[in-house]
Amino acid sequence: MQLSRIDLNLFTVFDAIYREGGITPASRRLHLSQPAVSHALARLRELLDDPLFERHGNAMVPTPKARALAATIGRSLGSLEHMMQFAGQFDPATSDRTFTMAVREAIEISFLPALTKRVRQEAPGVDIAAVRIERRDLEEDLQSGELDIGIDVGLPLSLEVRREGISAEPLVVVVRPGHPVIGDSLDIETYLAMDHVLVTGRRHGGGYEDVVLNRMGFSRRIRVRCQQHVAASEIVSHSDLIVTMTRNQADLANRHTSNRVLPFPGEASPLESFVYWHANVNDDPANLWFRRLVLEALGGRGELVIPA
Repeated sequence: MQLSRIDLNLFTVFDAIYREGGITPASRRLHLSQPAVSHALARLRELLDDPLFERHGNAMVPTPKARALAATIGRSLGSLEHMMQFAGQFDPATSDRTFTMAVREAIEISFLPALTKRVRQEAPGVDIAAVRIERRDLEEDLQSGELDIGIDVGLPLSLEVRREGISAEPLVVVVRPGHPVIGDSLDIETYLAMDHVLVTGRRHGGGYEDVVLNRMGFSRRIRVRCQQHVAASEIVSHSDLIVTMTRNQADLANRHTSNRVLPFPGEASPLESFVYWHANVNDDPANLWFRRLVLEALGGRGELVIPA
């Protein structure tokens, strides 16, 4: 099979269908008609002698061959996109591109206002998109260019994903004033006897504090699961439940309450957070500029230099 005889646009269609899970959303992503996407898929099926995607309900499920090809195709398209971006110079003052970052809600509130202010000052035509982080897709999305950066706790990613540490926050416990059991200090026995709020976006499982407790041979009773630290703080302020979070999260969540903040009664390492980006944009002027502003807004080093 000679590459010169292959329409490389077919692989762009393949990548869109694989990522979006269907022809209709792929056509929206590519700004093409559904018949055009279907025709391209038919050509690719003939070329590769495989169905590639089979319909199950409303979804197009990739075949084993499609799954085997997906990473290589995505990586190749990402490299081509990076090459085209890097071929030009980046001027923040005249750029109209959009920078997309995946970030947890708990971190977003701590730096996004400052970042927005800096971007509007230096690059009035640039847009920012802060989206929910999907940890299982983070490396692939950074590699493909779907994301410019990610911001999260320490994750087991490959060496192709670079990282910069931004914080190491101790765990604390938030309790309401006048709590009938908890005074000015909190020991592990009292902590375990309380009913707890857990802040998480997951439907099941515990948080970092539960990992710490399991290592100590303990477990706790989680009565309420919610997605926002501000909501958890409000719940605590109107009940005898308690919630565990990092110090910075507690400071932000308690702005409108008079809750007390006590040290976590177990031996827990500070919870580290990082800015992540892919190696293929390590020296990209646009990504360097955006990373610098993000790190400065987060209170990181922000000493990156954009090459001439």
